[in-house]
This record gives sequence, structure tokens and C-alpha cells, in this order.
Amino acid sequence: MCADCGCSITDQIHTEDGGNQHHHGHSHNNSHEHQAAHETLHHNPQLSDAKTISVITKILDKNNHEAAHNRAHFDKHGVLSINLMSSPGSGKTTLLETMADMVDFRFGVIEGDLETSRDADRIKSKGIPAYQIQTGSACHLDAFMVHKGLHDMPLNEIDVCFIENVGNLVCPASYDVGAHLNIVLVSVPEGSDKIEKYPVMFRQADLILITKMDLIEHFEYDLEHEKQEARKIKPNVDILELSVKDKASVQRVIEWIEFKRKMRI
Repeated sequence: MCADCGCSITDQIHTEDGGNQHHHGHSHNNSHEHQAAHETLHHNPQLSDAKTISVITKILDKNNHEAAHNRAHFDKHGVLSINLMSSPGSGKTTLLETMADMVDFRFGVIEGDLETSRDADRIKSKGIPAYQIQTGSACHLDAFMVHKGLHDMPLNEIDVCFIENVGNLVCPASYDVGAHLNIVLVSVPEGSDKIEKYPVMFRQADLILITKMDLIEHFEYDLEHEKQEARKIKPNVDILELSVKDKASVQRVIEWIEFKRKMRI
């Protein structure tokens, strides 16, 4: 797991100048991200010493600066950047594949996985530009990784750039990658308790997609409970129900993105 998000940071950081650390870090581009990092520090007693906190702060500041640089790249080219976050298997890649045949806007994808280029290959097969980032052991993307992908994205030829983050409902929540918006997916088969269990992730969401709705009759999934929990955490969050087998539900996601895109033009 990532050494900088608190999973194993005390095994990796031994000096105040970070000589033995990963080269990526949490960011705080808004108060919610500050709170996410604060919760990580507060609940992990291994991160309580002043030296470790000092190193973490330096890492976060560097990532924050790089994330702002990424957003400046997107803004310069008039590209809306959207960070897709979820646990593995919630349907991020499948949603992008489905949208490829339906959207009027042009998009590219920066893919994040620990290993393989399978997701990027799937996107490329639809004629969509994609760049695969293999993180190795890191459980999330960071702004530095995404910046590398920007140089392989034809920013002059796309309207939206999706950043498909590593499947994880914990670490990506505190990492600003330079996106304008966050979409968090949670699928019916995961059970109707994930929003309560992972509030930091859902606090970052601009849109929550409850996916694989075509399977809901096969699971004891309390849809209204999940929506209520989401709005306890973030009262103004948008929530859409989604099944990629239901093109009307996919179209509603596309219309949400189009609305956000046009607001920035």
C-alpha cells in the first residue's frame, strides 16, 4: 500500500527531509481535502509524531502545487477534467466504454491501475485516446503521475479528460490530481453500507453514481438509505442511478457532464 497515505508511512519515512519516501503526496485544494488528511492523521496513532507530520506536510504541499499546475494545463486548453473514483469493479471503465458511443463531446482518459494496461486498451479500442499509468504498489494516483499522462493527451482535440483513479475507496479521497470535478461510483453488489463506512471519499464527490442498478432485485440493497447517508455527508451532492444496460440512465450522466462543461465555457 501507499507509504504516504498512512497505510505504512512509518516504515518508509525515516528522515525529516523525506529521503526514503514515495514521490507523491496528499493535496488540499479545498477544506474537504484538509479534513480528509486531518482524519487520516487523527485516526492513525503511527502518524502522531512531529517529524512524521512535518514530512507529510511537505509531501502534501508539493502535490498540491503540481495539482494546480495540472488544472492550469486543462484550463489553458478548455478541457474539463473529471476524477473517477470507486472501489474495484464498480464499473468505471465500462461506463466510459458505453459513453464513447453516445457522447457529442470528445474525451480522453488517463487510466490508473497497479499493473497491466487492460483498461487503457479497452478505451483505445473504442477510438478514445488513453494513457495508462501503472502505479506499482501505490493505491491511488497523484498529481505528478497525472502530469505525465497530460503529455500524452491530445488536449487540443478533446473537451473532457477523465482520470480513472485506482480502485480504492480510501486513499484517492485525499489526493488532488488536478481535476475540476469528482465522480464517485458505488455499485449495488457492494452493499448499502459503503457511504457510511467511507465518508471521506463521498464527501469529495460532486456526483455519486449508484451503479449496476439492473442487479438490485438480486440484492438486499437499501437505495433510499444510501441516498440519505450521502446527503448527511454532503447535502448538495448530486446522485444518479445507473445501469450501463439502460441507455437512458447513461444519457443522464452524459447530460450532467455536459451541463458542467458548458458552465466552464
